[in-house]
Amino acid sequence: MPGLRPRHLLAQVLLACAMMACATASLAASPRVERVVIIMRHGVRAPIVGEAPLDTLTGAPWPTWSVPPEHLTAHGAKALDILGRSDRRWLAGLGVLPALGCPAEGQVRIWTNTAERTIASGEAFARGLTPGCETPVGHRPPNEVDPLFEPLRAGVAPFDPAAAIASIQAYTGGVDHLAARLQPALDELDRVLDCGAGKACSPRRASSVAPSADGRGIDLTGPIRDASGTAQVLLLQYVEGLSPAAASWRGVEPDTLKRLGALHAALFDVFTRPPYMTARQAGPLSRRVLEALDAPSVGGVDIFMGHDTNVTAMAAALGARLDAPGYATGDVPPGGALIFMSLVDDAGSRSVRVYYQTQSPQALRGLNDRVSRPAIGVLGHDSRAIPSGEFRRRLEAAITTNTDSPD
Repeated sequence: MPGLRPRHLLAQVLLACAMMACATASLAASPRVERVVIIMRHGVRAPIVGEAPLDTLTGAPWPTWSVPPEHLTAHGAKALDILGRSDRRWLAGLGVLPALGCPAEGQVRIWTNTAERTIASGEAFARGLTPGCETPVGHRPPNEVDPLFEPLRAGVAPFDPAAAIASIQAYTGGVDHLAARLQPALDELDRVLDCGAGKACSPRRASSVAPSADGRGIDLTGPIRDASGTAQVLLLQYVEGLSPAAASWRGVEPDTLKRLGALHAALFDVFTRPPYMTARQAGPLSRRVLEALDAPSVGGVDIFMGHDTNVTAMAAALGARLDAPGYATGDVPPGGALIFMSLVDDAGSRSVRVYYQTQSPQALRGLNDRVSRPAIGVLGHDSRAIPSGEFRRRLEAAITTNTDSPD
């Protein structure tokens, strides 16, 4: 170094060495990723039969879908393939999966619910995550009830309808008040549907919550129940590329869809977020998540392909807020996922970092590879991590309410 005296040169060398030592120490202190678990909603599908009630009026016919009701679309499969490729790059960078080639046996495990849309979604995501690898996608026989994803329908948890309804009413302040709070969104939905000036396009039944006929769940009636499905269909039309169309649905743009999404998100304030419902909806998946994180092999990923109820119930169990670009707070878009990353540092301390992964409506529609994947906080903790012991205690609170173990 010209112009530096030996004394100054020595100081520069010592400073450089100190900086290198600090960088090395910082690198050594970075926690290592042990395993990743993903709880995901299926991809873009055609509307479910009855999702937009038959007595919902519109100013133009509903668009025609290219697949049967409830099925994953070809567009939805492509979006999941793109998402899988994005996740492969991310996970390979973390050392969870190899950058090239096929993962070792057992490094990637995929289990889906039994509906066509979840099985097809698991297969599409696998094609992107492990291209050319024939990664197996496991599931029960098609259309059989899998208690992992549908514990109430499967009857694997003790269920007291009166206790459930009390919890729902306390959490929402009353389902009639929930509907009243969302009146601006209901009014906007009427304007979008354009069924005629001064008319309520969606039914305006009184709000109520009652035990289901089989005693295994609850039934919600009223404007939220009726309008939530319609709002979801409008979102699905947009991301599929069916609206805005040349002659109809001109007003359904992303900003409008985000506001209307509050109607769909409100369903989870009834079915998954009240504490009594959270414990029963999240129990079986909580058990499986903990088993996956306890797997002895280092590295690898478990994917559970289910529904928006699975994502919202797991988030509620952890006290995690679901916010994503382009969507109403608390709503879960097609392909939306909670990601749990198990970490261990050099001292052997373990923690779990939680991510919320989504593709915006524009990304889903345009089939681009822009993915939002921020680390998110859980109740009492910021977005950095939660100690493994506390993560486990929160999920075990849901597990203990399920006396029967799903196989």
